[in-house]
Amino acid sequence: MNPSSPRIFRLAARLSSRLVPALALVWAAALRADDAACQLTVHADQPGAVINRNIYGQFAEHLGHGVYGGIWVGEDSPIPNTRGMRNDVIDALRHLRVPVIRWPGGCFADEYHWKDGIGPRNLRPSMINTHWGGVVENNAFGTHEFLDFCDLVGAEPYITGNLGSGTVQEMQDWVEYMTSDASSPMADLRRKNGRNEPWKIKYFAIGNENWGCGGDMRPEYYADEFRRYNTFIKNFSGNQILRIACGPSSDDYAWTDTVMKIAGKRANGLSLHYYTVKDDNWKQKGSATQFGEAEWFAMLSQTLKMEELVTRHSAIMDRYDPTKKVGLMVDEWGAWYDVEPGTNPGFLYQQNSLRDALLAGINLNIFHEHADRVQMSNIAQMINVLQAMILTDGPRMVLTPTYHVFAMYNVHQGARLLPTDLAGPDYHFGAKAMPAISASASRDVEGRIHISLCNADPHSQVAVACRLAGASPSKVSATVLTAGSINAHNTFDRPGEVSPVPFTDFSAEGGTLTLRLPAKSVTVVEID
Repeated sequence: MNPSSPRIFRLAARLSSRLVPALALVWAAALRADDAACQLTVHADQPGAVINRNIYGQFAEHLGHGVYGGIWVGEDSPIPNTRGMRNDVIDALRHLRVPVIRWPGGCFADEYHWKDGIGPRNLRPSMINTHWGGVVENNAFGTHEFLDFCDLVGAEPYITGNLGSGTVQEMQDWVEYMTSDASSPMADLRRKNGRNEPWKIKYFAIGNENWGCGGDMRPEYYADEFRRYNTFIKNFSGNQILRIACGPSSDDYAWTDTVMKIAGKRANGLSLHYYTVKDDNWKQKGSATQFGEAEWFAMLSQTLKMEELVTRHSAIMDRYDPTKKVGLMVDEWGAWYDVEPGTNPGFLYQQNSLRDALLAGINLNIFHEHADRVQMSNIAQMINVLQAMILTDGPRMVLTPTYHVFAMYNVHQGARLLPTDLAGPDYHFGAKAMPAISASASRDVEGRIHISLCNADPHSQVAVACRLAGASPSKVSATVLTAGSINAHNTFDRPGEVSPVPFTDFSAEGGTLTLRLPAKSVTVVEID
């Protein structure tokens, strides 16, 4: 937006008439500097809901090299490992403070029979992964390995049970196997397989995408099945399971309404799946790295649909659950592109660029703003699949731009949301427009305020005048993630192409903070 446009001057005049003089001067300076201008108010005196740590959850499906090669290499591998799990991946995820990991799927979950993945590995039966590449799954990575991995990372396990092709008995037995300390057939089987003490399992999903790959069910049928399976999921030995119902795909509001009406009182959570796909064209999703501004704009504007989805599904849930006991679990989300050339189409391996960093930041800001209802999200997926945190190639590992955003944003985990008011410019591409700036703020348990800001405009720096209502900064620091081009990405040969660096283009005076956000950037500010 041109700063000489009448709209900018009208906006500046309205703001300067009601803001403190210092803030009006900041705006004037911003306009003279030929930057787009934005006014942000952070209401530090009006704390909101706690941002659940699980909003920063991950998803690891048996898909491509997400598990095999990404997590599991086996104890005999030359790649440094702990009980078969890659040490470099464990260290990277611990740094990320991953709160929860969803496993074993995904579509894979509703063909997974858990007893195939326990006991001596050389005796475990193999299966064909019919959903993802038709490859043979040898079940080397099963229940014990996954729960060991969660312990190593420091994350809570989130198990998805097989409702699509499994039985009630099978699901009941799995819960008993993992969580019971009784002298019973399943608990004794666990002990025979080397684990004496039961695990604590807090999150358990009853099926996955049962409207599609999990059984092609109608919502009424699934809701009744949820009620039936849920009856046999027991809380053994003091373990308390939160039961997650299969929720809608994207904007299927009728599914949410039906499941909440029939089964909502028995659920602790309802899932939501939404992938950002360019123009919703699943046949031509485009490249993860070979794109221009048209594709940049298409993906970032498309991902804003998440705000509408969360708002409208939450409103339906409010009718049946006004006290918000049922969490909205966005347990599959992220960018989906065409696979990298030369890779197995069923492995969903894609690169990860600066565009994905912006997409991740925008979505996390949206989840924060709905912290009263959104209790978990699980980006798809953690390693080597779709919008991954980490890519591996044999012994090599690279951290993606999305990883860096999660690392920058993890200061929001468990913090209390601070409401914000944002008035800023649009980012225009041709006749289309979207908000240039996305923002969210929180106060952590030690009293520090953090503000996360995304500037989607690939051309224009944006001057942000941030007023802190009820707080006065004494110390400010910041980190920014940006790069020279919109499709910049990290490779095994150039792993630092897109990496966070300290950000210093700001000033603070009284209760006002002035920042100049670089074009195409993600910035996190810390205020003491």
